[in-house]
Amino acid sequence: MQKRKGNIIMVIIGSDHGGYVTKEFLKKYFDKNKIPFADVGCDGSAVDYPDIAEAVCQKVLKSPENCGIIVCGTGIGVSIAANKIDGIRAALCSDYYSAKLTRLHNDSNVLCIGGRTIGEEVALELAKVWLETDFSGDARHIARVKKITELEVKAKGENA
Repeated sequence: MQKRKGNIIMVIIGSDHGGYVTKEFLKKYFDKNKIPFADVGCDGSAVDYPDIAEAVCQKVLKSPENCGIIVCGTGIGVSIAANKIDGIRAALCSDYYSAKLTRLHNDSNVLCIGGRTIGEEVALELAKVWLETDFSGDARHIARVKKITELEVKAKGENA
């Protein structure tokens, strides 16, 4: 399971055009606070959100120290796309409690945010609590995350 506190992590961040302004706002905070990040796009021009979701998630999967933040207009599209990728546990959050609990209980490795549905300051608070919260490691939550992984394996077998 991912550990974050005390470890240097790389935040992989991306957005479509609907989330561009929020993504840039988060990057300024990361720069100011020396949080390592990689921006996989976009540059403000129109792009398809599934492509950005895939780019973020592939980099997240390359290293357990990586985590991802994806922003689109509502966060819905990128969360659906990200969760199609094996090994990704993406959570669409718009409140502090959900952002904290998705790390604590679900060991989410991608945070999805709606750039047009929440303000920049709320997006920043969500990103901060999400990045600062570790997975609890509690046995019941480990078992539940394992069941999520088993669903991925089962779906592969049924679709083969």
